[in-house]
Order: sequence, then C-alpha cells, then structure tokens
Amino acid sequence: MDFDRTGIILYVINYQECIEFYKNSLGLTTMFSTDMLTCFAFGSSYLMVELDDTYDGSTEIHSRVKTCLRMNVPNVKMLADTLKAKNIEVDYQEHSWGTIAKFYDPDGNLCAFKDSDTFEKQIKEYKAILK
Repeated sequence: MDFDRTGIILYVINYQECIEFYKNSLGLTTMFSTDMLTCFAFGSSYLMVELDDTYDGSTEIHSRVKTCLRMNVPNVKMLADTLKAKNIEVDYQEHSWGTIAKFYDPDGNLCAFKDSDTFEKQIKEYKAILK
C-alpha cells in the first residue's frame, strides 16, 4: 500500500495542558487545530493530539487506548472494503471533517485510514488563518 502521509494520534484527557506541552515545551509547529484536536509537524510525519472523548472515567486511565497509527490515503472506502474482504473488522465513518476507517492489528493496536484530501485542506485553511 502507498500512503500519502503517516501520523500518530495521541488521545489525551488533559487536552489543553498537552497542547501547551507539545507546542511550548517541545517546540512543535502547529499544522492545524480545532476545538478537540491539534496537529503538529513531527519530522516527516505528524502528531495529532486529540481529546479522548470516549473516556468516561469508569476504567483506569492507564488501560484506555491512547494512540492510533494513522495512514492518510486517497480512497478510504476502497481500502476499508479490502480489509473487510480479508475478514478484518473495520469501523468506516464519514464526517464533515473527513472519512476514516478504524481497525485493530492482531495485537490490539488501533490503526486508521484517513482521506488525504480533507487532511490537506485542513492544513491549507489553518495556514490561511495565520496570514
């Protein structure tokens, strides 16, 4: 498979504090930001710090999923269908901010495909705001 971009998603509970840490303490450059996520340049990849909106406090904080291996691709639906044909369970989702397909590797690590077009659009919109 060819990927347009790769990234790591870090799900956090203390969102603002983590944004300040990655931005100010580590000096990462913001690629784009919304109310619930901030995407930083991370070498030739990206680090997306995202509010963990699934955490309800009922489980230990250390046992929740905190990362996601993200692969930006031109056609999420096609790749999701390819995985489904291989009997891999895929959670395909279409949103106003883009299309994703979440799935797990055999060891239980969260992975996801994201449509490249809306990701690149978010970067361009953010840069336009900064001008």
